[in-house]
Amino acid sequence: MASCDASSSSSPPPLAPPPPLLLPPPASPTPSSSSFESPSSSRLLPSRLGSLWGSLRRERVPAPKRSGAKKKKGPPPRRRTRGVLAWAGVVAFFFLMNWWMFSRLQDPALRHRRNDPGLLNKDQDGRSVKGKGRRAHRVMLTRLLALAAHALAEAESQPEPQDLWQEPFDSAVSWTPCADKRSWEPSEGLNGYILVSANGGINQQRVAICNAVAVSRLLNATLVIPKFQYNSVWRDKSQFSDIYQEEHFIDYLKADIRIVNALPVELQSLDLEAIGSIVTDVEVMKESKPSFYVKKILPVLLKNRVVHFVGFGNRLAFDPIPFELQRLRCRCNFHALRFVDKIRETGALLVKRMQNYCTHSNPLEHNLLGKDEEEELEAYRSIHFPVLTLLRKTTKVPSAAFLRSEGKCPLTPEEAVLMLAALGFKRSTSVYIAGAEIYGGKSRMAAITRLYPNLITKESLLSSAEIEPFRNYSSQLAALDFIVCAAADAFAMTDSGSQLSSLVSGHRMYYGGRKLPTIRPNKRRLASIFLKNSTIEWKEFEERVRKTIKQTKQVHERPVARSIYRHPRCPECMCKIEQ
Repeated sequence: MASCDASSSSSPPPLAPPPPLLLPPPASPTPSSSSFESPSSSRLLPSRLGSLWGSLRRERVPAPKRSGAKKKKGPPPRRRTRGVLAWAGVVAFFFLMNWWMFSRLQDPALRHRRNDPGLLNKDQDGRSVKGKGRRAHRVMLTRLLALAAHALAEAESQPEPQDLWQEPFDSAVSWTPCADKRSWEPSEGLNGYILVSANGGINQQRVAICNAVAVSRLLNATLVIPKFQYNSVWRDKSQFSDIYQEEHFIDYLKADIRIVNALPVELQSLDLEAIGSIVTDVEVMKESKPSFYVKKILPVLLKNRVVHFVGFGNRLAFDPIPFELQRLRCRCNFHALRFVDKIRETGALLVKRMQNYCTHSNPLEHNLLGKDEEEELEAYRSIHFPVLTLLRKTTKVPSAAFLRSEGKCPLTPEEAVLMLAALGFKRSTSVYIAGAEIYGGKSRMAAITRLYPNLITKESLLSSAEIEPFRNYSSQLAALDFIVCAAADAFAMTDSGSQLSSLVSGHRMYYGGRKLPTIRPNKRRLASIFLKNSTIEWKEFEERVRKTIKQTKQVHERPVARSIYRHPRCPECMCKIEQ
């Protein structure tokens, strides 16, 4: 089966032009510039000191004598000695000041600024220099893509790396799913009712549901089936029952909490805003501890009988949490939330066709460099992400190039395909692209298609009639991607910070039995390989990428305070078995 690449996230990431190469700024030769030069122009220091020394000497040269003037005697020896010492002091002062400035330029904080592409991408007058670094980076990617194509052609007759389709693991320890086990009595939900209006896409909504289940148990409250807010970006009117099996959800968790379809009639007419029962994300800090809900929310619940969380998402901490409450979150995520039959059946059809996929080559015209898309992308952002546009206008934010160098941007299609090629996936590998159509369309995907012609999506695997019931529902389409990626033989992330990547990798870890490897690239390390090696040869590039991926491919026990949805390998969600 194929590796599953989530390079085109269903929520379009704020793409940015590739960053410039990190080159030192040119030294300014103008006389008005400071006498203290940067290390890149330190070779100018002797001549500048020499000119300064000469000017001081000229100030001491006596004026030409008028004819007939009485000749004056020179200064006594002691005065000459003091003058020499004074000049020596002046010269020493300037040498010390230049040495001090040079040492300051080696300060880590200043080095950080010098290495900031956003600061270096300026000319000597402070004007931005656009395009040069970006073009250099694209030329480098073009060179690496050519090397990758040659390497893939040679590798067709060779075996793949042995660990390519495997998850590295400790043979002495294994983990098995056990979040379905309970050791408490059901909650009667007598303290009131909790309403939840979850925002975002399907993945954010899923996290909100599981957290709401845990909070309901914590407060001994009855949970009303969550509602999904309509979002102008997602433009999906789907509700809980359109995506998940409502009866299964209620029945599976009845031993934990009480769940109902709607508020009782006597509470439906309440003005929740007027009585202070509406709680927004602004009022609940991200990853709040259980004590917050007991101290702040429970009194409102007891007083008004109902609390409505609006925009409720990642508002419950992962540590410290009572053991059974943490296990309840795992139980909800991995067992209680089951997709409706039409999504499950279509997802199964996609997986089956992925396994039996036959290639029919239809290569696209290679168009890696393309046109300058910055203005077009800004217009797209202003329509779909107005908050981001306002932030960029009112707040000084780091440059996109700097963010990419720090590993805070998703991998581009070019970077993603180079990673796959370096890891050893053969040209015949079927690569499933999850998500909506990437910005730029086919021209942006040309690099991947050129190296891996078996590039497929749900749109190419399903007929028009099969995909029509989901076409205007982005969350339901995302559910199909979720199923395929979770079942893929290998899953490669391009944005490790996305909720889709987090939840898919968690499901693969929980149900995979160590046989479903997930490629988790360290984007910062990969960025250093892509940005700082314009002449690197393919063998070295391959070795460095493999070393970087190997360090993050192995699954470890969940670190403290990390998401149990992404890292379920912990005693609360899975049981540890010593071999």
